[in-house]
Amino acid sequence: MKKIVLFASGSGTNAENIIQYFKNSSLAKVVAVFSNNQQAKVLDRAHQHDVPALVFSRTELQDGTVLKQLNQFHPDIIVLAGFLWMFPQQIIAQYPTINIHPALLPKYGGKGMYGMKVHQAVLDNRELETGITIHQVNEHYDQGDIIFQKSVAIEDCFTAEAIAEKVHELEYLHFPKVIESILKA
Repeated sequence: MKKIVLFASGSGTNAENIIQYFKNSSLAKVVAVFSNNQQAKVLDRAHQHDVPALVFSRTELQDGTVLKQLNQFHPDIIVLAGFLWMFPQQIIAQYPTINIHPALLPKYGGKGMYGMKVHQAVLDNRELETGITIHQVNEHYDQGDIIFQKSVAIEDCFTAEAIAEKVHELEYLHFPKVIESILKA
């Protein structure tokens, strides 16, 4: 059985979707959720599904404490599902790590570009489409090798919230399947 560890900073809807997707899988399961935010709803979502949830500080992420905790779970893959901090090289070097971004990279990526900020930028620039990008994590925000992209037309969207809704649909549909395909490879 392959082991997935999720990192998330916020509400955790993608994390919960991944937990549910693999709940009855014979291939893999989510063995832990790590969060840098004590108030994150992802912690409640993890507990509701009997998945261990750990909270850590920026110092603990950088000083090797989180890596030691990860080593106890022996993950086959680390999945960033709405995790907002730069991920440390010491972890990336040891474990395959992927991220999802709510836009078609290289557009609308980089430090500070997450969530509604991305959708507002897409709206402000009058894009006709946007989408999701699933990519490997490296030492730069949103610059790792692209694994998967899917676009969606947004000419009928007049608010960032409407764009977010369409992007979330893509995330929920494709993110677990891409994780599954990576683990099967």
